[in-house]
Amino acid sequence: MYSAFLIKYAEIAIKGKNRYLFEDALVSNIKYKLRNVDGEFLVRKEQGRVYVETTGEYDYEDTVDALKKVFGITGICPVILTEDEGFDKLCETVIKHVDSTYKDKNITFKVNARRARKNYPLNSMEINALVGEKVLEAFPEMKVDVHKPDIVINIEVRKQINIYSVEIPGAKGMPLGTAGKAMLLLSGGIDSPVAGYMVSKRGVTIEATYFHAPPYTSERAKQKVVDLAKKMARYTGKINLNVVNFTDIQLYIYEKCPHEQLTIIMRRYMMKIAEHFAKESGCLGLVTGESIGQVASQTMQSLVATNEVCELPVYRPLIAFDKQDIIEVADKIDTYETSILPFEDCCTIFVAKHPVTKPNLSYIKKSELKLTEKIDELVKEAIDTVEVIKVEPEEI
Repeated sequence: MYSAFLIKYAEIAIKGKNRYLFEDALVSNIKYKLRNVDGEFLVRKEQGRVYVETTGEYDYEDTVDALKKVFGITGICPVILTEDEGFDKLCETVIKHVDSTYKDKNITFKVNARRARKNYPLNSMEINALVGEKVLEAFPEMKVDVHKPDIVINIEVRKQINIYSVEIPGAKGMPLGTAGKAMLLLSGGIDSPVAGYMVSKRGVTIEATYFHAPPYTSERAKQKVVDLAKKMARYTGKINLNVVNFTDIQLYIYEKCPHEQLTIIMRRYMMKIAEHFAKESGCLGLVTGESIGQVASQTMQSLVATNEVCELPVYRPLIAFDKQDIIEVADKIDTYETSILPFEDCCTIFVAKHPVTKPNLSYIKKSELKLTEKIDELVKEAIDTVEVIKVEPEEI
């Protein structure tokens, strides 16, 4: 059992004078993510490395699973941290590590040394050759392959010597909270939870708005969205979910506007209402799960029509994804099976038989004039009666 993990990151390393801010955010996010894992952990940074050290018994699998959900981490390496007690002791530790980690010794390997502490008496190439020689003596069935080895024995000579040969892939991206906040338009479909995950991967904190249409949409449909938010929150952290009653607005649009324009006009009012909550909570933009051409409301012309009502920028992280791309990410973050549960949301009711795919913005605005009598009142009521649900991450 390892008593420490070396945490690797990538993009953070090129942040120049602001690098420490990203490192501090990463350390903070790791601490937060490990708060519910059995065990006590010390998270620290040192010379371009972040370490998670344990101070006693802990749950290895839960620890790794938690770290895999922290954006900004590219690799999680179970590591042996040892003091420099001479080269023979180093070789002994490496041999013990290989023996305990790899039961089958009929494998190829190479040693990859990095001498960050330049006063160490051997250089990197010498460490590679001499440690490799000791490993071959201890395990004659092992063979050296410097091009495509089965395992790489990494030795980093720092303040302490780091020894590791396993690197578990991390979530990558940038630490959460380093890129501002955005408002996600969250539905019960496959796309929007993936969009929330993707934008959070770039360091954006998210809040969410869901449009509910009782009695046309059920309480189970609402719960489905809450469940999706819980799954997302495992990566994004806590989410404030605004549940907006959209029924009266939908019915009014359905009554007054041409049916082929229903989807676009309803979408425009969703964007207006979501933007209200976004501005109220200090968000810097809206996020949607739209992908070009996927449905009638996602053609280039339709996106222009919905964008027109917004003052804040609209971010669409899935804009060039095809459906299979999106499903693969949904599977990865465990939202797909929830998304396909057969509970309709307000995006799938009141759908026109022949929706316009290339809406003319001037025609859309002309149709919206028919809503003048009551629409502002209905929008205000929807905003005033919003239900805010504070969504915590789903426990696994």
